[in-house]
Amino acid sequence: MFWLEVPGVDALIGHFGEEQATLETSQLLQTAGFIVFCIVVCGYLLRKVKSTPDVTLQKDSEKYARWAAYIVRAAFWSIFLVGIVDGVISFLRIENLLTPMVGETMSQNLDQARWRGTFVHYPIIALSMVIAWFSRSLGFIWLAFLVVIAEFGIVLSSFIFSYEQAFMGDLVRFWYAGLFLFASAYTLVEGGHVRVDVLYAGLHRRTKAWVNTIGCLLLGLPLCWTILTLGMDTKQSSLISPIYNFEMSQSGYGMYVKYLMASFLVVFAASMAFQFISYLLNNIAIITNEPGSEALEGGEE
Repeated sequence: MFWLEVPGVDALIGHFGEEQATLETSQLLQTAGFIVFCIVVCGYLLRKVKSTPDVTLQKDSEKYARWAAYIVRAAFWSIFLVGIVDGVISFLRIENLLTPMVGETMSQNLDQARWRGTFVHYPIIALSMVIAWFSRSLGFIWLAFLVVIAEFGIVLSSFIFSYEQAFMGDLVRFWYAGLFLFASAYTLVEGGHVRVDVLYAGLHRRTKAWVNTIGCLLLGLPLCWTILTLGMDTKQSSLISPIYNFEMSQSGYGMYVKYLMASFLVVFAASMAFQFISYLLNNIAIITNEPGSEALEGGEE
């Protein structure tokens, strides 16, 4: 929507409070498309529910959990591969090795954040999505190990060889931010988040399920929705603006990945939303005494 300069549904709603004689065609087309999309989705869901009466809430929960895991896997492979490739490019630029290797024209293109993002980062992200589809390992342990190795490399090169460049610190921040945000959904499904309460542990399993259900509906999902709506409302919003403008760090020889770090919150909100829905369905299965829910304890698998 932002890249195609579409005004958005908000512009149509705002029109009724303005003295404007006519509506723009793009406003009407997008609103009509939005309505058609909602109708198609609702129709598909109703048809799916009627055609699969044997599918339980637990099975639906597992599907959402798998989608959350896929989003996180794709994000992990993206930051891993983009970090390696962009770090190598930055190193070659600093050492004046890029032009002899790829030529003057390509070197100038790689100096531009928009070109590097479009023709280097985005294809790598697409490749990462394919890898994540076939890979079933989340790789958080490896990402944590890579952060340690990158930090160790900075210490080693700085104190022994007196060599330190901006891209080295950028790489550590890039990977560490991804490790912290992408692991949240995985930690949720594993029940690893800290519960600050003194009552939950002693509650009955159905009471726990009610607590978890209310928490998902009133706290978890609204948080994810707030991040996505406020952060992606317009081109000037905090999450869209860096991505739209290919924002980069102030250091000319740093990595060109600052705009991607803004998308980390999008991945965080999306993966957490899927996982909260999965968590919610599990707890509803307990509340409704769905067959097989006896194996679940307070909504946790």
